[in-house]
Amino acid sequence: MSLVARRRTLPDFLTPPPTSFAPTFEEQLAVVRQASPARVRHDLRTAHAPDLLPAALHDAHAADDAPVVRLRDAVCDLLRQYWEVAIEPTWPRMRLLLEADMTYRARQLAVGGARLLFADMHANLRWHNGVLHIDKMISRHRVAASGRGLLLLPSVFAHKPAPPVGPQEPPRLVYPSRGVATLWATPPAADTTALASLLGAPRARLLTLLEEPLATVEIARRLRVTPSAVSQHLRVLHSTGLVTRAR
Repeated sequence: MSLVARRRTLPDFLTPPPTSFAPTFEEQLAVVRQASPARVRHDLRTAHAPDLLPAALHDAHAADDAPVVRLRDAVCDLLRQYWEVAIEPTWPRMRLLLEADMTYRARQLAVGGARLLFADMHANLRWHNGVLHIDKMISRHRVAASGRGLLLLPSVFAHKPAPPVGPQEPPRLVYPSRGVATLWATPPAADTTALASLLGAPRARLLTLLEEPLATVEIARRLRVTPSAVSQHLRVLHSTGLVTRAR
């Protein structure tokens, strides 16, 4: 029998909310390892509800904490292995994409408030009269975020918005990051036209990308260079009046 819940939900203890702007994988994994046996049991039941736990997880349902601790630690070991093989080699590129999304969302919030912030986040999201509605959820519950805030977590793996499985969890929302389709795109080829001859290939490529507003970290990700290198070229282009900037 599969250990995956029929609803395809993850136990919340495996995805703790970050306590800082950009925690490392090791820091987040340490939080998972500290999850109490009671928390692990509760989250497993919630993730698999309304079904019972599969046979392979029956030990986690028992009163004895030892099997639960072994299960939690075994899952953490598997998570580390998966991180090292599948995620870590390309994490710098993913992180730049996520930071660019956060920059964009912050600008949307500053310009148009919550209405504009959620307007193009996902088709399943609707902001109306101070309430964020999430359509097509597997389990229905209501969470009061007023006074507690709502933590927004862009993801390169999410296909639709996902709040915590349990309504008692701190308010947070995982949503698909902008620009995921460009994550594996190859950098644009060096420009060999007159513009490149005039400005140099790096700055010509920058101007080509800036047909639409982009954050510095997003430009760096697409060109596969450091943000500081992009900033240096942008300062030159800005001083000549070829580009404008906004926070």
